Amino acid sequence: MAQGELVCFLGPSGCGKTTLLRIIAGLERQTAGRIVQNGRDISALPPASRDYGIVFQSYALFPNLTVAGNVGYGLVNRRLRRADVAARVADLLKLVGLPGFEAKYPSQLSGGQQQRVALARALATSPGLLLLDEPLSALDAIERLRLRGEIRSLQKKVGVTTIMVTHDQEEALSMADRVVVMSKGVLEQIGTPREIYEQPATPFVADFVGRVNVLEAVSLGAGRYQVGRLALRSTNGGSSNGSPEAGRRVRLYLRPEDWILQSDSLLCGRIDKIEFYGGHCLAELAIEELDGQRLSIGISLNQLNDLEIREGGELRFTLRADRIRVFES
Repeated sequence: MAQGELVCFLGPSGCGKTTLLRIIAGLERQTAGRIVQNGRDISALPPASRDYGIVFQSYALFPNLTVAGNVGYGLVNRRLRRADVAARVADLLKLVGLPGFEAKYPSQLSGGQQQRVALARALATSPGLLLLDEPLSALDAIERLRLRGEIRSLQKKVGVTTIMVTHDQEEALSMADRVVVMSKGVLEQIGTPREIYEQPATPFVADFVGRVNVLEAVSLGAGRYQVGRLALRSTNGGSSNGSPEAGRRVRLYLRPEDWILQSDSLLCGRIDKIEFYGGHCLAELAIEELDGQRLSIGISLNQLNDLEIREGGELRFTLRADRIRVFES
């Protein structure tokens, strides 16, 4: 990790992302390998001897302590002067948007406010590493969205190197400098959010991150693929082994937005269903030439109105050859 970077461990439940975070924190012991922080091997050190602050999903605040007591807990244990602790607590509460909350107790705070207190407590000792274990999953949707932006802004302002565990793709893609996608204890891919989304390295990443269409096909060689009665072309490459040889069974992966309108559009589909999401929609199309395989395409609200797209209607379009990702079956 680079200094000041925010890295997200992303994956489904049970993939090992929280276990890896706990190993970094010293709360669990690895059976192989080493944990190195700033050139220092911390593999065998107890948690108290490691340089990190941690924020848990459940806040883990002390209910019998005030906000000031919670935030300043680690500072008091370092035997700092009371005035210095009070000044540091006041600065941190201002930083997380809770000035004047020193005398309140956790039970008097909303979930979002409690998580801000937990974040301030984690930052109180100026750690070299901040660990966030699904910090937003217990919050409602609106508060989660608001706090997501605040955490990212605060992390950039403080400049603390951060690892965040999440199963929420939107959180990972919007917050992280780099994303580590995990499955069953395996690191499937490490890359920027855009790399992960646009150039998935494995079928699992393509399936797990974002919406995707998967079409069964047979390679015709030279980047061409037979899908039903259609021959589609991909200039994206797909697998690291290059274009599969002719006759190989493959799967074509493409996002709902990977289509364009043009005068000589190749495909014509009947719109069976439209799912409305506000500013955009998802249309499910039946295309006769695909022999039963269906496509979902993303449509903006403006396109829906301008093109008069309706359920039961037809849409002519072409798939973007530069966005079709190919993996062998």
